[in-house]
Amino acid sequence: MAPICRSFLLFMLISLFVSFGSAEIRFTEFRSDGRPIIPLDQFGFTHTGRLELNLSQIGLSNKNPDLDLAKVGFFLSTLDAWMHVLQQLADGEVTCALESDLVKLVSDFRAAKGNSRFDVVFPVNNADQYTLVFANCLSDVKVSMTVRSAMYNLEGKQNSRDYLSAGRTVLPRVYFLLSLIYFSLAGIWIYVLYKKRLTVFTIHFFMLAVVVLKAFNLIFEAEDKSYIKRTGSAHGWDVLFYIFSFLKGIMLFTLIVLIGTGWSFLKPFLQDKEKKVLMIVIPLQVVANIAQVVIDETSPFGQDRVTWKQVFLLVDVICCCAVLFPIVWSIKNLREAARTDGKAAVNLMKLTLFRQYYIVVICYIYFTRVVVYALETITSYKYFWTSVLAGELATLAFYVFTGYKFKPEAHNPYFAIDDEEEEAAAEQLKLEDEFEL
Repeated sequence: MAPICRSFLLFMLISLFVSFGSAEIRFTEFRSDGRPIIPLDQFGFTHTGRLELNLSQIGLSNKNPDLDLAKVGFFLSTLDAWMHVLQQLADGEVTCALESDLVKLVSDFRAAKGNSRFDVVFPVNNADQYTLVFANCLSDVKVSMTVRSAMYNLEGKQNSRDYLSAGRTVLPRVYFLLSLIYFSLAGIWIYVLYKKRLTVFTIHFFMLAVVVLKAFNLIFEAEDKSYIKRTGSAHGWDVLFYIFSFLKGIMLFTLIVLIGTGWSFLKPFLQDKEKKVLMIVIPLQVVANIAQVVIDETSPFGQDRVTWKQVFLLVDVICCCAVLFPIVWSIKNLREAARTDGKAAVNLMKLTLFRQYYIVVICYIYFTRVVVYALETITSYKYFWTSVLAGELATLAFYVFTGYKFKPEAHNPYFAIDDEEEEAAAEQLKLEDEFEL
């Protein structure tokens, strides 16, 4: 009972850190593994679900022909059902999870009939989110095998296979439509840059590059998910997705840092401390993208995936905090300049803009890192796509806000100030100083 409880606790711990991916066809190898419970994959089935298992190179450490092979096998279980199974084991109602009537027994090792391989096709008619689990209730036996697992739902009159979990099957369309929006934004931005080409700064071309990379990132992610949906494999589209995801991530964080420093449109250079922020953010983004690749390409319950997920979260938090520093420094510098250079209204407008940007960056980070994760946790597996859409819409809103606030202007609003506005701004700064005191 104790090893099973530990395995359950491990299962729960992994569930907290893992954002389960699409359950495409997976290959898993076990070599002399004595764990009593091994979760393999998770999938949201409809009423026409199927599970295919192909086992090969099966080997047991104990060659005794009288072993009870009914206590070694695979089953499907929901999380709620598994918690009740643990109670059954604690009460002595069953001695092995495979004996419980609360799980769906897929197959045990008696199906091998002495061979080193066997295949199973198991229908799933009750729609729910299930975890595929391997159970070994023989404490003195270690198992070696290679497992090919494929979970899918049958759709349409032709019963075509859909390898994307229920709740994720609409993601290819979601990503494709979003990519069209970003390509449209890129076209609009090019038109704006052309119309106001006399007041365009380098940072505006940098912003265009970020939008284009985001558009390509989404179109390749749409193709990646589309091929997985139809065939269970990305067929190389995942490589392009990772490349553009890597470029987009680095460029976005770099853009936030550059805008926060006022580079290009306020000053033509970066201070040493601002360069150091970039030197921190860019390498960390490299690590974050490596972690993301490992997370996507390994089994949802693998130990390496948990470790890399923690690395990704840590690096992401550090990057999100680091990009806020240049904005804070700019706000501080503008406040000091407003008191000393006699251009209160000019600096107040700059100050207001950077304060707004600081708040929006924080809201963007909070929503895409915390709120979206909360949506993934509380929403049903059938509506997983809603959390993805919420995160993407928040990102889109952030891009639009950044472009609107920092677009090239024919008449620089920082200097189009009359005397009354100057006096009002000076009075406002004075009131703010008194309030702080």
